[in-house]
Amino acid sequence: LGWIALGCLMLLLYEPRQNAFVYIPLLLPPVCIFAGLAMSIVLERWTVVPQIAMCTFVGLNFLFSYSYVFDFPFEDRYKLTRWSDVATAIPGHGVINSIEERWESMEECLAYFTRLWNERINKEPGNDLVSMLAHGESTRNMPPTEFLGNIILLIVGGNDTTRNSISGGVLALNEFPDEYEKLRQDPSLVKNMISEIIRWQTPLAHMRRTAKTDAVLGGKQIKAGDKVVMWYASGNRDEEVIDRPDVFWIDRPNVRQHLSFGFGLHRCMGNRLAEMQLSILWEEIMQRFHKVEIVGDVERVYSSFVKGYTRMPVVLHPK
Repeated sequence: LGWIALGCLMLLLYEPRQNAFVYIPLLLPPVCIFAGLAMSIVLERWTVVPQIAMCTFVGLNFLFSYSYVFDFPFEDRYKLTRWSDVATAIPGHGVINSIEERWESMEECLAYFTRLWNERINKEPGNDLVSMLAHGESTRNMPPTEFLGNIILLIVGGNDTTRNSISGGVLALNEFPDEYEKLRQDPSLVKNMISEIIRWQTPLAHMRRTAKTDAVLGGKQIKAGDKVVMWYASGNRDEEVIDRPDVFWIDRPNVRQHLSFGFGLHRCMGNRLAEMQLSILWEEIMQRFHKVEIVGDVERVYSSFVKGYTRMPVVLHPK
């Protein structure tokens, strides 16, 4: 059974879709257990255990994709999710116990990527991101802290956002069962639904910027140098702009006009990749399962920044 499971999983993981190799955990029947999909079975009940990094619906997707983006050693790929989780974790809530522990992990991350940088800079420019940074005219002289900041931004941006959007989509469809039925009747709504999931979930709640000039916004005076927090979670529920903002509406008009990807110069560079990953995953889920049903209490990440989940028990109902 184990070898059959491994063969089936690898065949599915390496299936090219839309001219891109996008790696998808397809939530197969019990053979997936062999490959570590972090599910426990009680009769027909499967409980997804999100604590196993990225194995909640999207796990292998992130690991494989980012291994290729960075040309990261495949045998160490699970370090990426560990560093991402540590970077945003609040000490004492399950991931790290102290700020010092976080910095130890960040120093480990910097040392690892510095080694990759030094290897790539002494070779011909490659197509991976580390090589591009090492050889880029505007990035080759980055100080270590700036290099680490860029790496962590990319890792967190591809980890927390996508996996929590998928879990958030499951929650939304369970809270709005009429929308789930609408999706079953018309699976072509997946692509529109993905943008609605990203808006409704808003996987990162806010970012902070520094004002460069004096300004007045919403009647409030902002001076140059002030730190300004942009609450994407609030903007995505703005009733003055969005019709019925608290409702999950999979065929919402103008659905891509949300703030989850930021705006302007700082708009997420991976937004189309994220939409493609989520679209393909939900297309595959809809082909295989009548419903992904939440069957217990959902536990959320203890964070004001990451809007995510640490536990979401589900039953997979096959077609």
